[in-house]
Formats: sequence, C-alpha cells, structure tokens
Amino acid sequence: MFKHEKQLLQEVKVEKINPAYAAMLHEQLGGPQGELKAGLQYLAQSFRINDPVIKDIFLDIATEEFSHMEMVATTINMLNGHNLDANHAFVGGIETHVLTGLAPFYANASGHPWTAAYINVTGDLPADILSNIAAEQRAKVVYEYLYRQINDRYVRETIDFLLNREEAHNTMFRDVFQRIEGTGSLQDWGIDENARKFFNLSTPGNYVGQELHNPQPPSFNEPQNPPQ
Repeated sequence: MFKHEKQLLQEVKVEKINPAYAAMLHEQLGGPQGELKAGLQYLAQSFRINDPVIKDIFLDIATEEFSHMEMVATTINMLNGHNLDANHAFVGGIETHVLTGLAPFYANASGHPWTAAYINVTGDLPADILSNIAAEQRAKVVYEYLYRQINDRYVRETIDFLLNREEAHNTMFRDVFQRIEGTGSLQDWGIDENARKFFNLSTPGNYVGQELHNPQPPSFNEPQNPPQ
C-alpha cells in the first residue's frame, strides 16, 4: 500500500520558464534511466524477494523514486509555463503543446513514450542488484549532464539533491550485495575450469589473465590498502 503525502520530498522552484529545458528534463521522467523506470523496476523485483529486510530496502528505494518522479514532473510543469506555442517548440516538446496541454507526460527528451521494456527483472537477486547499481550510476550521469546545461539556480538545487539521492541508493544496493555472497547466481562462482580461462586476444600485449588465477566473487568492499 502506498500513502501519498502532499508535500514534496524537497521543495522545487524555478527562476523562470524554460520550455526547452523542460523537454530535456523529461529524460528523467520517462526515459530509460529515469525515475519512473527505477521505481517500477525495484517494485517489480521486490515481489520475488523472500528476505524481509532486503525486500523492505527495495520497496523503500522504489517508493522514494516515485517521490523523485513527482519532483521532476513538478519542475517540468513550472518550466513549461502557461502558454501553448507548438510553433516554437523544441525537439521532444511538441506533444506537450498539442496533446497534453503542457502537462508532463511519460516520455523521454525526444518525446518517445515510456515503455516497460526499460525494466530489468530476472528473479535472481545478485543479477537484479547489479542491474540496479548500474541503473543508479547511469541516472547519476544523466543528472550530471542536465546540471551542466542549466543556469537556473533553483533547478540546479533540485538536480543536485536528486543526483546525491541516486548516490545514496547506489550505496544501499552495494551494501545489500555484500549480504548475499554465495547465493543465487553467485553460488560456486569461478570453480569450473571454463570459468577460469582468460583469453588474451589483443596483441601485442598481455593484459588479460595475469592477475586472475584465483578469481573471487565480485565484491564492492574497500581494498585493504587503497592506493595513495
């Protein structure tokens, strides 16, 4: 069950309308690295998780992603202003003038509708967590690109907040990954002979296989002696 609280997770404002940037920001509303994709992906993955602690973590992050989507949509709405003007609309923004009456809708920056094909669910917890870590990292990169292309200080504050929340989610998923070593597709990692063959197929040079004689399950632990 979800409960909607009327206040946003964090207040959003804009200095002035900017329809071109509103179209760009749609990428994080209905794009493949956007907030709708993230929330629905983590929600879908949670249905097969039996561990109550890990299930709660997935659901908590999914719920927060929906609040991020609300912040993004509210910002887009403010940036679009109040005047329909399809004749001067930018790429990806036409439909807001001729179909949705300037309301944000589930599409990317080019105007392509959101699709469930963006969601990755395998039912295998290690694979799903690694997919989620990558998704959070990609979302962070998109927010970084968006941040660099706007001078509106209020929009920048919103993006900075959302970008750092993606980092927090990334950290949470990495922590969960440490808890499930030896389970699911991580079982018997690298014990088969064919899982321990590494081919050097780029010559000259021999950069593959030299340090891989005793492969271990993937880990995000900090190294014992980090490089200075």
